[in-house]
Amino acid sequence: MSTGKINVSVENIFPLIKKFLYSDHEIFLRELISNATDATLKLKHLTSIGEAKVEYGNPMIEVKIDKEGKKIHITDQGIGMTEDEVKKYINELAFSGAEEFLNKYEDGAKESGIIGHFGLGFYSAFMVAEKVEISTRSFKEGAEPVLWSCDGSPNFTLVPGDKKERGTEIILHIAEDSTEFLEDSRISELLNKYNKFMPIPIKFGMKTETLPKPEDAKEEDPAPTQEVDNIINNPNPAWTKQPTDLEDQDYKGFYRELYPMQFEEPLFHIHLNVDYPFNLTGILYFPKMTNDLNTQKDRIQLYQNQVFVTDNVEGIVPEFLTMLRGVIDSPDIPLNVSRSYLQADGAVKKISSYITRKVADKLNSLFKNSREDFEQKWNDIKIVIEYGMLSEDKFFEKADKFALYPTVDGKYFTFEELQEKIKETQTDKDDKLVILYASDKVSQHSYIEAAKAKGYEVLLMDSPIIGHLMQKLETSKEKISFARVDADHLDNLIKKEDTQISKLSDEEKETLKKNLEEVITDKSYTVQLEAMDSDASPFIITEPEFMRRMKEMQQTGGGGGMFGMGSMPDMYNLIVNTNHELVGEILNTKTTKKRERLISQSIDLARLSKGLLKGEELTNFIKRSYDMVK
Repeated sequence: MSTGKINVSVENIFPLIKKFLYSDHEIFLRELISNATDATLKLKHLTSIGEAKVEYGNPMIEVKIDKEGKKIHITDQGIGMTEDEVKKYINELAFSGAEEFLNKYEDGAKESGIIGHFGLGFYSAFMVAEKVEISTRSFKEGAEPVLWSCDGSPNFTLVPGDKKERGTEIILHIAEDSTEFLEDSRISELLNKYNKFMPIPIKFGMKTETLPKPEDAKEEDPAPTQEVDNIINNPNPAWTKQPTDLEDQDYKGFYRELYPMQFEEPLFHIHLNVDYPFNLTGILYFPKMTNDLNTQKDRIQLYQNQVFVTDNVEGIVPEFLTMLRGVIDSPDIPLNVSRSYLQADGAVKKISSYITRKVADKLNSLFKNSREDFEQKWNDIKIVIEYGMLSEDKFFEKADKFALYPTVDGKYFTFEELQEKIKETQTDKDDKLVILYASDKVSQHSYIEAAKAKGYEVLLMDSPIIGHLMQKLETSKEKISFARVDADHLDNLIKKEDTQISKLSDEEKETLKKNLEEVITDKSYTVQLEAMDSDASPFIITEPEFMRRMKEMQQTGGGGGMFGMGSMPDMYNLIVNTNHELVGEILNTKTTKKRERLISQSIDLARLSKGLLKGEELTNFIKRSYDMVK
């Protein structure tokens, strides 16, 4: 037997491990199973090159809970260790970076996630165990088994063991504050979270499997069953295979494996497979999108060599793609460092721009090869593409070829096609192309119809960030502007040379304005008298484009914030068509009561068409309308 002190000059290393990593102490299982996997894969390599004269066989890793004895056993059939190797790897190497870690991470160790980074993976066991034993036997011929034991102080014992087979068994004597890890359900949850796709089969208990009935069985006879190993992982997940070896069904099946509670199929997938200038594999899926940007995030899972690391992939995946789902696996991502370091890391930036390019290329090929299908999916994916166009200039350039602009009639145009289609009719006197859009087909119906009557195209742009995107398009493209159909009277939105002449004299206009302002007491309405076609509406309510857009942009973050517009009341223009006969009748009505009733009724009709007439005012309007038709 030999005893000794672990080679570390800082006596309080164990309290530090426990203190700094306490918030994430469930990762002990991930670390120990990763070590067991490494030990098994090392043996596979040595047998393949003829250095290990043993049968590799079909090794597995087994996790067992001994609830009564308050122990967890993790056993592998890998390379094992000799006495000298235990001394070297467990007593010395594990703490080779400990002092550096203490000096460097005294303040931020919790964020740095030091486990694994400094060879401390094995020692994560002491976050949940008051005592740890290693029973191991090397694959080497004639090697004797050894048993290492440590109670969480720097003192250990090393004695001859009794292990018969090669490999290593870690025995954790669980501490009083960590008894949750003696529950099957908790260990099962962790194995599913961290080890679901590890490359060596992991056994956790047994399960009952139903066998097919014998041919001569009666209908009421129960199907035979058998007890089999409960293997919790899929050692060969789809992303580790070549795209040429996978069918569409394989990708869909893997999606269900990743997200068993998702019932909707993904719209399409992108298989990532790159080995230069960095290693990266993975599969990204476009799910059906909602308009709520926040609920979508943190669905992509990040792995390092098939070990789950996190589903917070910010910094590695461009932000606009964090709404996708799927897996990214890369050994080149520095995992055990802070977020700010990660975002500044050169390799990570390259990975991020590669993913952006790959997604843009896939979308472009989908658009080119099956445009009809792409158009059908547009509403479900547009939020990601619009977000990408806003946040990544390189993506904006590529997306310009396939981003679609749907009209209220369900036609789809690329920006170039749209320009070509409307330049004849929707270019104003200053040679600026005015793109009309609606955000709600129902509430803006009358405005849409008025625009269509003039032969104008009206886009349907209804995503929550569209205001920001229009701003970007207006600044990045020359001589274009977007205007919502209810932002002003059409003749003002697309100003042509020929201006209408008003039927009213200046004096009559003054009188009319005074009459209107006596009835309209609401300060959020500004009265504007305009000479328009006599068959255009007599009263139209519009919202100034700039003010409304700034308010909307501030509500979805950014934009109008600097103008402090988010909290401003809504402002409307009441445009009165001086050439309409109803307006003439209001002006010529002799009795004040009748004039006021005509004005009130007309304004309420305009408000009704804008969706602004509600509550008591709507009730009064209906009552007044019935009185008028009696």
